[in-house]
Amino acid sequence: MIPFNIPYTTGKENRYIRKALALKKFSGDGSFNKKCQELIEKDLSCSKVFLTPSGTAALEMAAILCNIKEGDEVIMPSFTFPSSANAFVLRGAKIVFVDINPKTMNIDENLIEQAITEKTKAIVVVHYAGIACNLGKIKAITDKNNLFLVEDAAHAFGAKYNDKYLGTIGDIGCISFHETKNIHCGEGGAIIINNSIFAERAEIIREKGTDRSKFKRGETLKYSWLDKGSSYLLSEINAAFLYAQLQAYEKVNKKRVKLFELYKEELEYLESLGRIGLPVIPDYCKHNGHIFYMKCKDETERNNLIDFLNKNTVYPAFHYLPLHSSKAGQAFGIFNGDDLFTTLESSKLLRLPMFYDLNRKEIKEIGKVIKRFYETKN
Repeated sequence: MIPFNIPYTTGKENRYIRKALALKKFSGDGSFNKKCQELIEKDLSCSKVFLTPSGTAALEMAAILCNIKEGDEVIMPSFTFPSSANAFVLRGAKIVFVDINPKTMNIDENLIEQAITEKTKAIVVVHYAGIACNLGKIKAITDKNNLFLVEDAAHAFGAKYNDKYLGTIGDIGCISFHETKNIHCGEGGAIIINNSIFAERAEIIREKGTDRSKFKRGETLKYSWLDKGSSYLLSEINAAFLYAQLQAYEKVNKKRVKLFELYKEELEYLESLGRIGLPVIPDYCKHNGHIFYMKCKDETERNNLIDFLNKNTVYPAFHYLPLHSSKAGQAFGIFNGDDLFTTLESSKLLRLPMFYDLNRKEIKEIGKVIKRFYETKN
């Protein structure tokens, strides 16, 4: 049996958790939170990072920091997880969906400007599968129109646009450390503050809208309620687990990129025959091997392939149903322009098993099963 995912562990997690237990500091912003934040800031060359309970929480913080209010509009792709939109809907925003580039499954940067109105407040880009959006063009658009740029880099820890890490280029970057990600702590995330105007307020929002962090550092004699906020701190137990993972992220990403390339080698013959489509990696992108996907001819073929793989004890998964076609998407958003690719391409996409301990033999076996499926269709 080859499952879709097996969460990675380094072997150091138990040791760090035991240390956290011995310190008897279990809530957020203890020593392991600080170690993780400092490690990310150093390795990603960014000025301020805060751990959060999830990538969703990081996005919610981003929406508050951008001062999203009732009636504001936020542009994003429809091919994404509901959290990307929910965080802004919770603040009263109307979501304006635009089509994707079928080669990358990322937002089509050439369609963004025509979706901008006087109500537009922010653009949210999603680096699908750890493959970078065209941030050069998108940043030029946000700068020209005085809009906030939020990077949903949930898939993208350690991946790059040219020589800069994803999540460190927009005003705010949001990371997920959910157990389905390359590195994880079960449930966790981080918000990366790249625009200095947000740094002090982010700390207040994260601490229930108070200046409690300053109080704990001895910078004020008491703390009080200053702003909107919620409980956006990651527990020390999760942070201890995450610290072990962060120390290994380069090794993990390097291995997953190798697995990605093995998949491409195994399936490129079917691609050359026009039977399937495989991921395209733009020149400006250094990806992290988070997802390997293929595209079938249509949704029926994809579903039949899933059944065939399952019968051969291989367990793939499809991915997002476009948000604009969902009940909530229709209630809280609109699709700007024509949906040429979002629905079509998402209906064909199939994610293959991808995890650190996957090996060449298993990838070859998966490739054989897929080839056998297409041989039966000749």
